[in-house]
Amino acid sequence: MIYILKFGASLLMPPGIFIVLFLVMSVWLWRREERKIASILGGITIVFYLLSTTWFSSLLIGTLENDYSMPDKFDGDCIIMLGGGALSGTPSLDGEGTLSGAAGSRMALVAQIYKKTGLPVIVSGGQVYDDSGNEAHIAQRELTLLGVPAKDILIEDQSLNTRQNAIYSAQIMAEHGWHKPVLVTSAFHMSRSVLNFAKEGIDVIPAPADFRASHPQSFNIHKLRPSADALADTTIFLQEKLRSMVTRYLSY
Repeated sequence: MIYILKFGASLLMPPGIFIVLFLVMSVWLWRREERKIASILGGITIVFYLLSTTWFSSLLIGTLENDYSMPDKFDGDCIIMLGGGALSGTPSLDGEGTLSGAAGSRMALVAQIYKKTGLPVIVSGGQVYDDSGNEAHIAQRELTLLGVPAKDILIEDQSLNTRQNAIYSAQIMAEHGWHKPVLVTSAFHMSRSVLNFAKEGIDVIPAPADFRASHPQSFNIHKLRPSADALADTTIFLQEKLRSMVTRYLSY
């Protein structure tokens, strides 16, 4: 019964409510003999519904997350953590500003790898928007709370995208004579990140974090509910594919 209630509730909230409205409109147009328009709208609605389900979005984003698994050994000479969003002015145990959920998952893995290896950490990420936090500064502060000494954390606080993450991190690595970093970022973001670092002549050790799909995946009726989170994951997949194509074929 509880699953039926959850499914019904999902149809009252975006994007479910729009799917219902579009279906009702399609039926109304069909009854008014507007068959062509009704068919087009119905087809668009079905596609929109599929893109909004966890079943479909997990299949998509899982293809990105399957590209790399956790390495058996972290035999690099430094750790690079890519920023993934930060908030300014939000309360923390030691100051203001917090990392987003994705960046927090990356940070947790960095702290674990540091405890295993003692490798120095480069935190890469600037302040992308006027009202967002500086990712590198916040990550440095929060990593120290997790037990990583401040002396072992280097800051790259100018980058605004993955391309700049690679360029500016490579400069810091060159200054210290480092050549093989353990790269920590979200699993869906890893392939594009590896590609960007390869453009700088850097062969990384991928250490994916922040997985968004189970591995392996199984099916249940809950995954057919339309949800904003599933639609967001579908959008992430499409963005990663587009940005990877731009990175691969364009020089800038």
